[in-house]
Amino acid sequence: MAPITRWLAQRALAAAGALLLAPAAPARPYVPPNDATVLERLPGKPGDAIGRELRELRARLAAQPDDLDAAVSLGRRYFRLAMAEGDPRYVGYAEAALRPWSGKDAPHDVLVVRALLKQYRHDFAGALDDLAAAAKSDATDPEVWSWRAAILLVQADYAGAASACEALRETGQPLDWVGCKTSVDGVTGRAGSAYAQLSESLARTRSVRAGPKLWMLTRLAEFSLVLDQPDRAERHFKEALALGVNDQFLLAGYADFLLDRGRAADVVALLGGWTRSDALLLRLALAEKATRAPALDEHVRALQARFDAAARRGDKLHQQEEARFHLHLLGDRARALALARENWTLQREPRDARVLLEAALAANDPAAARPALEWLARSGYEDPRLRRVAVQLEAAQR
Repeated sequence: MAPITRWLAQRALAAAGALLLAPAAPARPYVPPNDATVLERLPGKPGDAIGRELRELRARLAAQPDDLDAAVSLGRRYFRLAMAEGDPRYVGYAEAALRPWSGKDAPHDVLVVRALLKQYRHDFAGALDDLAAAAKSDATDPEVWSWRAAILLVQADYAGAASACEALRETGQPLDWVGCKTSVDGVTGRAGSAYAQLSESLARTRSVRAGPKLWMLTRLAEFSLVLDQPDRAERHFKEALALGVNDQFLLAGYADFLLDRGRAADVVALLGGWTRSDALLLRLALAEKATRAPALDEHVRALQARFDAAARRGDKLHQQEEARFHLHLLGDRARALALARENWTLQREPRDARVLLEAALAANDPAAARPALEWLARSGYEDPRLRRVAVQLEAAQR
């Protein structure tokens, strides 16, 4: 199994908030007259290798709908495209390819890919169920344990994630285990040792592919920020960007880094071509507000339309981003806090804690931040920015 697939397990959950929301739906949904109607052609370049691969796989599956290898390969390719480009329609296409194997007794590879797609939709319980079934069929598959660790990290189940990492130590390559272990250490008060171990592993390992290397450099940047080393963090961000790999998590992380340091003009330059992604469009709009860019109003309207469409669908998968939108762009503190609190019930990563802490502080409601404050104390997470906000909230309670 290619290392890039396993590394995707680590960064996919962290990138969950960086996915595109579907465009606003009209009042009456359009129903195509037949299955052959083309609704939209997704962008692609003539002669593009990925496009050729997709066409070949689709042709194989159309000719032989029970071609398991073609279905799994197509599902994986669509998932990687969704992660790289931020377009959730690719996830729908992947689900369609796997539909003939929808039962609990699906083949091992289908169970794993299905778990990837479920976690994308934040069906974490369903994803863990599929991974448990996959582990029963082949407990030596390192991807199963990478994904289990990644999902449990999002839910702040650090003991469970560490246990999955130990299983990965027995089944995967050394670099896989180091990546998994340092992910847990980095959010549980051991960012210094996590940085040292991951940095050493990257320097020692030869011929690391661009995808895994990008992930490692992004993690090193995050650990550096936790350790209050912004110059080192920026060096790692720039090293990752220089790899030339489309990665929304990297772009979002670097954009937040720049915004936190008052470098909004740099964010406008970085994200100008990424308006299809809601998470990146949000950061672009935040930068445009700071720079008084003329496109700000248009982008705020676009974000509002997308969030409204998500609400009509009952989609609650992007509440962290929507909370930031209401807090920093609309100035609706009460709504921002409500969204941040609800988001915390589903996701409990550092960025989720930050938006809850900041929304509670802005709304002058320190009690609402208690779950995030308890997480901060329990986890030992060292980020100085979060700890400063926590001190302000604790002072407000006195």
